[in-house]
Amino acid sequence: MGRGKVELKRIENKINRQVTFAKRRNGLLKKAYELSVLCDAEVALIIFSSRGKLYEFCSSPSMHKTLEKYERCSYGTLQANHQSAKETQASYEEYIKLKEKHEALQHLQRQFFGEDLGRLGLEELEQLERQLGSSLGQVRSLKTRNQLDKLSELQRKEEMLLEANNILSMKLEEINAARRSHPWAAEEQNIPYSNQPAHSEGSFGHLHSNGTLHLGHNPGVTAHERTVATSEQDVHSLIPGWML
Repeated sequence: MGRGKVELKRIENKINRQVTFAKRRNGLLKKAYELSVLCDAEVALIIFSSRGKLYEFCSSPSMHKTLEKYERCSYGTLQANHQSAKETQASYEEYIKLKEKHEALQHLQRQFFGEDLGRLGLEELEQLERQLGSSLGQVRSLKTRNQLDKLSELQRKEEMLLEANNILSMKLEEINAARRSHPWAAEEQNIPYSNQPAHSEGSFGHLHSNGTLHLGHNPGVTAHERTVATSEQDVHSLIPGWML
């Protein structure tokens, strides 16, 4: 028959209790040694008897170093968890503050629109009126500043256009002055004057071999005389030579 299940409870018999302690202590120390050898694990085992006697096993050379390593791993994790819990608590508190502030701003906004005013007293209503007046003044100031900026921009564009207009007017006056001082300059662009010199200073043109009159440049000839000469040239060009 197999071994029956042992009930786990304190052994009341002192002798049996000490015998069981010695057997299981030796078995536990043996298992700790086997675990350290087979699995290359760092094992530290500390046992205190009911009388306070110490029994220990450590796979490393120093039990103290193993305990320090245990403290670093164990308390470091606890501190990290504690720090994380603090950060979580701080974040939650910050969230609560922001939520309250958001609700207060929403309530104030509704009051600005004339809502939720029934529970306000006289002083609160006067304070709300002052806040509305201050906000309205800021809006008007911003509107005026924007309008002044636009007006300044339009004035600057107007000055640029006036300056461009003045430049064009000056150029036009220079062209007109040049035409008035040299009236023959514009006519020479349409009438082909001869580049050959005149036979005499009194003459202003000469006849080609075909009977047409070619005008030359003579400062003493007026525009009217040139017009008459041009008309005569047109007539000569239309009438055959034997009729002249």
